[in-house]
Amino acid sequence: MKFLRTILLLNFILLLVSAGHSAFAFENFSARQILQQDTTKKNTPKVKTNADPKGLVRLPQDTAKKDTSKIKIGGAGGKSTVIKQGDEKIEYSAVDSTKYSKDKSIIYLYGKARVIYQSFELDADYITYNSKTNTVFASGRKDSKGKYLGKPIFKMEKQGSSVADSLFYNTKSGKGTVFNTFTEQEGGFFSGGQSKRQPDNEIHVKGMTYSTCNLPHPHFGIFITKGIVTDKQIITGPVYLKIEDIPLPLGLPFAFFPKPNKRNSGVIIPSFGDDYTRGFNLRDGGYYMNLNDYWDAKILGTYFTRGSYGLSVTSNYVKRYKYNGSIKIDYANNRYGLEGTPAYDPRKDYSIQWVHSQNANAHPGTTFGASVNIKTSGYNVNTAAGNTYNFNQITENALSSSISYGKTLADGKITFSAAARHNQNTRSKSVDITLPDIALGVQTFSPFDSKNRLGEQKWYQKITVGYSMVASNSISTSDSILFTRKALDRLKNGFSHTIPVSINFTALKYFTFNAGGTYLEKWQFQSVRQTAIRGIVQNGIVQPYKTVIDTIQGFNRSGEYSVNMGVSTKIYNTLQFKKMGNLKALRLVMTPNANFSYRPDFSDPSKGNYKILRYQDGAPVYDDVYKRDKRYSIHDGTLYGGPGEGRNASINFGLDNTLEAKVFSRKDTTGTGMRKVPIIQGLTFNGTYNFLAPSFKLSDLSFSGRSQFTDKFGITYDGSLTPYATRDSTNRINGKDVLVDKILVDRYILPRLTRFSLSFGYSLNAEAFKKRNESLDKTNKKAQQNGMTAEQAEQLAQVSSDPNAFVDFKIPWNFTFSYRFDYSKQRNGLNPTTTSVINGNGDFNVTPKWKVQFTSGYDMSNKTLAPTSFAIYRDLHCWDMSINWIPLGQYRSYNLTIRVKASILQDLKLSKQQAYYTRF
Repeated sequence: MKFLRTILLLNFILLLVSAGHSAFAFENFSARQILQQDTTKKNTPKVKTNADPKGLVRLPQDTAKKDTSKIKIGGAGGKSTVIKQGDEKIEYSAVDSTKYSKDKSIIYLYGKARVIYQSFELDADYITYNSKTNTVFASGRKDSKGKYLGKPIFKMEKQGSSVADSLFYNTKSGKGTVFNTFTEQEGGFFSGGQSKRQPDNEIHVKGMTYSTCNLPHPHFGIFITKGIVTDKQIITGPVYLKIEDIPLPLGLPFAFFPKPNKRNSGVIIPSFGDDYTRGFNLRDGGYYMNLNDYWDAKILGTYFTRGSYGLSVTSNYVKRYKYNGSIKIDYANNRYGLEGTPAYDPRKDYSIQWVHSQNANAHPGTTFGASVNIKTSGYNVNTAAGNTYNFNQITENALSSSISYGKTLADGKITFSAAARHNQNTRSKSVDITLPDIALGVQTFSPFDSKNRLGEQKWYQKITVGYSMVASNSISTSDSILFTRKALDRLKNGFSHTIPVSINFTALKYFTFNAGGTYLEKWQFQSVRQTAIRGIVQNGIVQPYKTVIDTIQGFNRSGEYSVNMGVSTKIYNTLQFKKMGNLKALRLVMTPNANFSYRPDFSDPSKGNYKILRYQDGAPVYDDVYKRDKRYSIHDGTLYGGPGEGRNASINFGLDNTLEAKVFSRKDTTGTGMRKVPIIQGLTFNGTYNFLAPSFKLSDLSFSGRSQFTDKFGITYDGSLTPYATRDSTNRINGKDVLVDKILVDRYILPRLTRFSLSFGYSLNAEAFKKRNESLDKTNKKAQQNGMTAEQAEQLAQVSSDPNAFVDFKIPWNFTFSYRFDYSKQRNGLNPTTTSVINGNGDFNVTPKWKVQFTSGYDMSNKTLAPTSFAIYRDLHCWDMSINWIPLGQYRSYNLTIRVKASILQDLKLSKQQAYYTRF
């Protein structure tokens, strides 16, 4: 009974909501009606043919001021016939024949008849015009099999085509009658019944059905028993819902549908529902404001009987050929559990979303865009992703936003950009905000080169100089104190200037050399002071000291410079095979590179960048590495940092490898019969050696690469190795040496693996991904051309993140799986950890109308299932049914929805759900 009561309540409210829905607001109703068959028998008088069957006859316009005494009929046979009556004309023609009554007052058009009068066009199999009664009649005909063909189709200026069974229209009085209409009105369809046009342009209708089903005989509809259509409104008598021609006891004694010619402000009627935890609710009710032609606003509210509520403000704006965007702000105050328990305490959350895009041609050389997504850490979980129950959003941990402005100056030689950025982790509740982030760059130029130079460049003319500046103001804190005074104390800001000078040349034919230098200066508005504290106990062991850091506000600067030179080349190795089957050759391309750089020591306390670390009593702390008093940088922890300690004379080296095979292929279309198969693409090794470092001169070695074996299968991998040995560190406890730690020793060994990652993915049906990418490209292109609302941006984000978001019945099945393996341990070889996860998703068609989708995986390290979800989709032509089910885990829930496909009747739906937080 409760389920039945829910159905009745939802459908009854649907009719109330539909009464104020913009879907029923349309212009010139009569001009867009689609007219249908008149099955009454008609006695057509026998007439003789007086004109060429394909000739064109012109009739004057029928108006109240016509002088019928001046009507003149002329022309016969293959010539056109023109009846002059004022300056207006009616053009008509017929393919089969054109006939006249004996007194020539009635014209009969047979076979693909056509009439054109001003902006009105009428096509039908049979049309008559009676000049005495000023009446036009049009209908179709039945063929030998009884099928009704050639229905009247008419079209008015700026309106779509309409179809009918038959129609009458009086050109003098303006009255008309249309039988069995079928017409589209802004996404909806009117069909059946009868309509009469009155002299005052009112239209009286009866027995008509409104539906979003595009069939002449729709699967469902709102049946209008009778009504009056004016320029601004539709007023009806009793209306009720019909499904498969079965009238349901869900209706209204009367209804009012506004027909504004433009957007109007008005009340938005809320929808009703109930929640196991929060109680009954009025959801998404409020007010719509049409502020002007460029922007609007919508204020919505949701209230639950057990104390929860929410508010949202949405505004869309657009200026054609300039820009468009939308902003949405949500606030939610939710209570869960029983009153008097801790779970009943309010959970306050908010969300800010802003999307802005600029037309590329609006301001050449200038760009501006925004994509803002800011939420409290508990918003998605506490509100079920804004009551959308989107699993991907509920489990979303990382949020990011950006607002950027860019401008090109001096014919592209100078670039300026400003941005604001936001990064947030909802799990750790950390927030990083940068506002603003400014960059200014000057294109590199050759100060010693001349525009009028003849011949090759001299070596000094190859010298190039550039300039770049970045400035930023940022904060890193937790979301709970983001808007407090405490958070403002964590602001970091400053400027960084870079001037690079370089020269490039080729020597010894195969080697490319580069040399240059860089000057770097930083202006910052914070610095630090450090103090060493003795006697600190940690893990039961007395530490030599602990450092306490104080932040000092105030301007400070630091400058440093470095020089560098580098060389690179390519080495080709080819191995031919004659007796290796289809394998004919292997080709290895090696690209070694080395770059030497030198930077002086800027850590001398006299330069102001470093200070001596001292204990509370003023005694200096000794540095065992440099064998002197320990120094610390006053720029540690600031936005851009400062110069490093000690001199640096280092060489950065790397080696890039590419390996491919040549195999025999009968499918080759180049004519060589060979096909290249990439085996290793970009296997790169990198490292650094600092000649002046007091110890551990060689850095860890890193490597990365990828291999794409087929179009559907490829792997990526990366890792690092340490070249240093270790020794045990022990403490004597209870007379025994106990291993406490392992310490790196400055002694080289065979590099030891400390980190390795491997991942790959494979699709058994690449056509599915191809379709998805095509749809994404099409959606993105449309969004760039026309702009997006906040809702559209949200839908696009969902589709982009979910490969199953496209329900394409043309692809019978698809399965994609991915695997990732991670291994890591400390540089000293302790605490190794491994993670291994396999994920899979796909879909298949049970029948041509049923599709099942699934997403799951298995964490082999923790031996648990990854987040798992199932979705079942049923195509019901103008309706659809979807079932989303999460059977396991924290977010266990289900959602069953049956709804009309067309967004114009988005409220016509039935939902049954079990939310993840309403299981008790």
